[in-house]
Order: sequence, then C-alpha cells, then structure tokens
Amino acid sequence: MPAFKAKHVVEDINGTRCSVVETGIDESRLKFLTKVLEHNKYTVVSEKTDETYKIGVTDMLFNSVIDVYKRRLKTLDGRVLLHEYWFQMPEKIILD
Repeated sequence: MPAFKAKHVVEDINGTRCSVVETGIDESRLKFLTKVLEHNKYTVVSEKTDETYKIGVTDMLFNSVIDVYKRRLKTLDGRVLLHEYWFQMPEKIILD
C-alpha cells in the first residue's frame, strides 16, 4: 500500500524552488497529481529523471500529508479529497 513521506522537502525542479510532492512516480501518476493539484489552484512543476518523474508545487508551505488529512484539497468533482483518492485506490473510496 502506498504511504506518505512525512518529511517536507524543498528542492529546485527545473530551476524553480518547489515543495516536493512525490518522487519516483510514473507518467500516469504524474498526470493524475498534476490534474488534482492544478484543480486546487497550485502551480505544478515536474521533471523527468531517468524513467521516473519528480513533481512539486511552487507553494513552499504545501505538505501533502497535512493538506490531505486536514481535508484542504478537493477532488476533480468537488468532493473532499480523502487519502484513498490521493493514492488512487478506487475500490476503497468512501463517498460523502
């Protein structure tokens, strides 16, 4: 089962200082997270490293653990984003 990394990491991604959201992800995960984060008004920056990607947002205070569990994020259809949705586990998604 996927898990959050609690450590808040800030790095340069493609020359832009960012809060790192996830590293070592595939292209489909990158597209999903980009859609969700842009829907929630974050500016997304990504970078390809070898065969995987790194994704971050320009908001230095963003922390995915805090924002998901404090229910600050919304799904693409406007519901509260739960950790099952964040980790793309559709069989476990609980509808509000």
